[in-house]
Amino acid sequence: MVPLSVLDLVPVAEGSSASDALAHSTRLVKRADELGFTRYWVAEHHAMPGIASSSPPVLIAHLAGASERIRVGSGGVMLPNHRPLVVAEQFGTLEALHPDRIDLGIGRAPGTDPRTAAALRGISAAQLHAPDDFPDQLVELASYFRGDADVLAVPAAGNAPSLWLLGSSDYSAKVAGMLGLPFAFAHHFSSRNTLPALQVYRDRFRPSATLAEPYSMLAASVFCADTDDAARELALPAALQFLHLRLGNPRPLPGPAEVAAFEWTDQARAFVAERQADQIIGAPDTVRAGVEDLVARTGVDELMVTTSTFRGEDRLRSFELLAGVLGTASSTAAA
Repeated sequence: MVPLSVLDLVPVAEGSSASDALAHSTRLVKRADELGFTRYWVAEHHAMPGIASSSPPVLIAHLAGASERIRVGSGGVMLPNHRPLVVAEQFGTLEALHPDRIDLGIGRAPGTDPRTAAALRGISAAQLHAPDDFPDQLVELASYFRGDADVLAVPAAGNAPSLWLLGSSDYSAKVAGMLGLPFAFAHHFSSRNTLPALQVYRDRFRPSATLAEPYSMLAASVFCADTDDAARELALPAALQFLHLRLGNPRPLPGPAEVAAFEWTDQARAFVAERQADQIIGAPDTVRAGVEDLVARTGVDELMVTTSTFRGEDRLRSFELLAGVLGTASSTAAA
């Protein structure tokens, strides 16, 4: 089995707070460290009441301090929202504090709605449609870690984290291949683009000082419980939350009472069924078969699992069952 890692969206459940969600994530990173998971990444999202991971560098510092071995990083930092110099200083500091344990996953999407993206960048909404300067930002960021930029980034120079490119289409796949960087694809978000993007990455790959051969990772939604029925019950709140998001009404992760009271129209059920068709949901043996099939179909080198449940204890248990049935690895070729 390929190395297993964790993608944490820091879900905020209905009736709870961001503090509660962050406390659950602290418990989870400690347990993932003990279980031998390879990485623990947090994603950058803004203006979403059900996700408390708006500041990856701050959260990474806390999670790395709460763990001992596991690599901690961003999945990802949305580079267009930030100045490359600031990102370099933040992650250079993290790498200096936790040598050889920090990953910097870079994404191109805003991770939020247009109004919030404009506020983050200090521009007008109209300026969001300016020509894409992501490649230039990426080149600038790398120069700070090498120490050959016009400005000295302290302590970034000499303290480079492991750099990844993230994507949900073939755009970042092309860039990652051309630059010879490891590539992580958001299968949990854009499953239809998974195989085409991975093929583009492999076709465009050029060896670099970082990698001699392509190295790809897939992020997938997995819900594991003692039985298939229990796992399906665990997965339903996250599906309903995503339905609310698509309807333009982002909300915290709903509880069992809200799920039961929701008016499940045929259209809503069809949406959830389509959403869950690309997720891996079930008892340990079911999950093992699903994971093995996904890895075989995609040929990825590493699997990153994301799980959002109403109760933090259920999420912790899901990762424990996953580690038990699949095993975990504490090292990886791209570390």
